[in-house]
Amino acid sequence: MNPAMIAVVAAGILFVAMLVFIDIGFRIGKRRKKNTPETNDEGAGTVDAAVFGLLGLILAFTFSGASNRLDLRRGQIVAEANAIGTAYLRVDLLPSAEQPALRKLFKDYLESRIEVYEKLPDVTAARAALAKGGELQNLIWSRSVAACQTDPNPRTCSLVVPALNDMIDITTTRTMATVQHAPAVIIGLMMMLSLLGALLAGFAMSPQTKRSTLHTILFALAISISVYVVLDLEYPRAGLINLKNMDQAIIQLSGQIK
Repeated sequence: MNPAMIAVVAAGILFVAMLVFIDIGFRIGKRRKKNTPETNDEGAGTVDAAVFGLLGLILAFTFSGASNRLDLRRGQIVAEANAIGTAYLRVDLLPSAEQPALRKLFKDYLESRIEVYEKLPDVTAARAALAKGGELQNLIWSRSVAACQTDPNPRTCSLVVPALNDMIDITTTRTMATVQHAPAVIIGLMMMLSLLGALLAGFAMSPQTKRSTLHTILFALAISISVYVVLDLEYPRAGLINLKNMDQAIIQLSGQIK
């Protein structure tokens, strides 16, 4: 099951579970009022406020973290496009005999980099494309370094090598950013607090003769949708939120490299 489906299923299960917990809380409150009608609930509001405050804090924390990681990935796409474009332009500094082969390697390399992210969320296919790109990186590096060392101009290596380093480094940076997500314990805590909040919400409704269906559904829906958005932000290659528009930076570069 890909991450997009996992996010949908998790949000759906949470929605149903919250409805169940609200009902359980309501029944517990009704039974408590019936068995001990003289019980004073003074101070219970403090507990409610603490749980809901913590739930809001965790939701805000995870949403902010996921949003920041999305922005970081967007910036890395542009950074890689710039790095590859700069390295490609530096090929003009190398001996003319080496330039056609290197330009062909650059074009193949760029296509492999595009393929890595087009294949996601198919991890196996993405890893195969990543491995292919790594092999092309090695070829570009070895041929470029060998070519610049034969150039009589000593500045050639000082211009070509740093550009190649930047191109290679951003590959590692983007690969690691792809697997960086909120810790599972944070996601688990968010789910648990959502259910505790539902239980307390149901308990708070117990003095009423009947639960408010509208408020019950809206509360469960609001929390479950928020959780879905957080999970979707964490995996921007699989769900509704994606980076395809930013990928145009590299795709357009592919059309310029000949």
